[in-house]
Amino acid sequence: MTDDWRSRKKAATRRSIQEHALRLFAANGYNNTTVEDIAAAAGVSHMTFFRYFPRKEDVVGTREYDAMIEAHIIARPLHESPLAAIKAALSSSFATILPIDGPRIYDRVRLMVSTPELRMRQMIAMDETRDLFARSLTRRNRRAPDDFEVTVHAAIAVAVFVAALETWARTDDGDLIGILDATFRAAETATAGPAADPAPPRRLRSARPAPVAQPTVRSRR
Repeated sequence: MTDDWRSRKKAATRRSIQEHALRLFAANGYNNTTVEDIAAAAGVSHMTFFRYFPRKEDVVGTREYDAMIEAHIIARPLHESPLAAIKAALSSSFATILPIDGPRIYDRVRLMVSTPELRMRQMIAMDETRDLFARSLTRRNRRAPDDFEVTVHAAIAVAVFVAALETWARTDDGDLIGILDATFRAAETATAGPAADPAPPRRLRSARPAPVAQPTVRSRR
């Protein structure tokens, strides 16, 4: 057996477990589905399940497309702002991903948005995505890993990305790329701030007439 064959077999098993889990969650509810149910549906033991996913909630999250997104961010031209580069990289990545894996990704996002028990897993996923964006911007811009601006831009991009995914999951609009474009455009407008005034405002004089000085009257003694 070659290493490539083993890698493909592991990837196929992981994907099968996840697909059966999502199907059971949709049919029975997240809380009513056990690890044993998922393992039986996927044709593996529950120990095999835990080799691929340490906890039940981990079956909802996956990072198999991180390398693609990172490569797209690094390849963006340097004249683009960090937010514009991340938005363009996400659009390019999802243009490839959605035709082959769109329904599974949609089911995962919708489950995370609608299931309170998965909020902690969603926060972990946000941290992982923020690290991905920061790492990619660091390599693209040749900045230090702890650069403050990189950290801020990555945090903003994650918030915008999550807003786009949640909008996608909660509406009937299947155009994730269009939603990404709209949310990142709104974020860039918001972070640009108001346009500076060309000149400071002129101080207007009061229309009230100035008081007339009263003569000082000295008392006679």
